[in-house]
Amino acid sequence: MQIIRRPDAGTDHLPENLHPLLKRLYASRAVAAPGELDYSLKALLPHTALSNIDHAAVLLADALAAGKRILIVADFDADGATACALAVRGLTALGAKDVRYIVPNRFDYGYGLSPEIVAVAAEQNPDVIVTVDNGIASVAGVAAAKQHGMQVVVTDHHLPGHELPAADAIVNPNLRDDPFPSKCLAGVGVMFYVLIALRAVLRERDWFNAQSISEPNLAQWLDLVALGTVADMVPLDHNNRILVAQGLARIRSQACCPGINALLKLSGRQPAGITASDLGFAVAPRLNAAGRLTDMTVGIECLLTDSAEAATAMARQLDQLNHERREIQATMHEDADQILRDLALAEGADAMGVCLYRDDWHQGLVGLVAGRVKDELHRPVIAFAPAGDGINLKGSARSIPGVHIRDALDAVATQNPGLIAKFGGHAMAAGLSLDAACLEPFAEAFDMEVRRQLNGDDPVGRIISDGPLPAGSLSMQVAKLIAEAGPWGQGFPEPVFDGEFELLERKIVGGRHLRLQLKAPDSQKPVNAIAFSTVDHDWPEQVQRVSVAYRLDINHFAGRRELQLMVDWVKPL
Repeated sequence: MQIIRRPDAGTDHLPENLHPLLKRLYASRAVAAPGELDYSLKALLPHTALSNIDHAAVLLADALAAGKRILIVADFDADGATACALAVRGLTALGAKDVRYIVPNRFDYGYGLSPEIVAVAAEQNPDVIVTVDNGIASVAGVAAAKQHGMQVVVTDHHLPGHELPAADAIVNPNLRDDPFPSKCLAGVGVMFYVLIALRAVLRERDWFNAQSISEPNLAQWLDLVALGTVADMVPLDHNNRILVAQGLARIRSQACCPGINALLKLSGRQPAGITASDLGFAVAPRLNAAGRLTDMTVGIECLLTDSAEAATAMARQLDQLNHERREIQATMHEDADQILRDLALAEGADAMGVCLYRDDWHQGLVGLVAGRVKDELHRPVIAFAPAGDGINLKGSARSIPGVHIRDALDAVATQNPGLIAKFGGHAMAAGLSLDAACLEPFAEAFDMEVRRQLNGDDPVGRIISDGPLPAGSLSMQVAKLIAEAGPWGQGFPEPVFDGEFELLERKIVGGRHLRLQLKAPDSQKPVNAIAFSTVDHDWPEQVQRVSVAYRLDINHFAGRRELQLMVDWVKPL
């Protein structure tokens, strides 16, 4: 593991009244102007910058005026669930008389607007289908919907393929030549912008007066936007930081939907002090568990209900599913470790692009396994499981900086026609399907393409550090300062510091986590630290000092608050 410190950057362009530490942190994250720290809604990019959004808004406004039935087709992850709940809540508040939704079960229908899910949707006789967090690759599905006489509005953020679906409107910031400055919107963010555009059209038509309904404040659903944006791990550029900051503010003030509130409380988080990482590590996994193990409907319903009692009951269901997910995932991780041990004894164990498969793996959890192994090996990983039809495999890929995973799959598919049945995704994560008989040749082709993209580089694990924490800064006050200076997240990382500490105490907790008590050179007061998924079995018996890369955290326990270090890496000295 390498510790790489961020280079110093000039701070003269940042406000003078900013804390010196925050100036340094912001400058090193390429904050180029004070305006990039403005998280008010007035700083949000205008919806008019998105291509096709006006056309989509007019189509939906016409559908509202005609009393058409609108069916939302969602994805089965947290981004898709929040986008679906936002679409149903928003369209209904804007005056739609008949809004329904359907979310494909990943085990029966797979991802997106497929012809099979269109056949299921047709049973509800929708006039308009609106996809959220999917659809950009649904060429056949959109064609099937059009054959049924349905209009189709695609709202998505995934990268487009060579052929676009023949939808009536497509809103996606990643369309070729789309001028929208932020390409990082999550699916829920795209849907939020569509609602903004639709409201603008309805205003022009004097719709709200004509219908005797109040014009809704769309910002009331920014809690959903924040959750989906953080959960999908899209980069937090300035525009996304606005959306997340505004959503967090509503959650902290208890102005959020009962479902998010119930999930927070069930995970032991207090809404008043919620951060983006709480959404990512406490709420999102519980919501995602439904889509991974069974059906995302209970997750969407949890976000749609206005009853605190119903939300609590559904949150408990989601929490139980998450416990089951953890147990299955732990077994799969053990399996993956054994596969890696076996590979180490076999020829070709030095693969740069790693493919893992077991015939008893759960297809809803292979992405988590791929992510874990990717972190261990520091190279792209695809984990496969049976698709359930006895013929095909479903794979989930996770990548590293330097390897664009969707482009890698595209290159493999182009050079080897018929090898991959279908694929889609982002730079760092993707999904694919292939015939089980194609696994070995695919693994070879994938490894070759990863090697080509790495161009001879040998990937190693890196922790990007903000350097040593200034003397006297290891305190609750600084931890609170940093927490409030966010939102931090993907592409705008939470500050990580590194330094040497005196080791006062260490012990394993929960069987696989290392709890430490440390003392900084400039402090007389010890501080507690926790290194998750880390053990000290290979440490020398007597260790007095350690080198640590860490984040500042405030631990809430038994009504008390105390400083805690969240350890990303630790090495005995």
